[in-house]
Amino acid sequence: MSFSFPARAATKAALKLVIAAELDKVVAAQPAHAVDQDQIQAAAGAYVDVVAEDEGKDLLAHVNGSIWQSEAGVQSIGFGISVGLVAKVAT
Repeated sequence: MSFSFPARAATKAALKLVIAAELDKVVAAQPAHAVDQDQIQAAAGAYVDVVAEDEGKDLLAHVNGSIWQSEAGVQSIGFGISVGLVAKVAT
């Protein structure tokens, strides 16, 4: 099972909430990811904390992961994230 999603917000705190909500959707659709949800959330939060906040820009994260399980348990697991500042979307 694998997933990939973008998350965008104006602040670090808001971005962490968006990532958490997206991970909840992943777990709802792919219950196998319940075993790594907390680890992904913690790692994503740590990466978000590294990037500066800028009132004139949004924070954008791209999160992806995969897991393979058999009856014997998790056989393979992976996770990736990128976080950066981007121009705010004109409204």
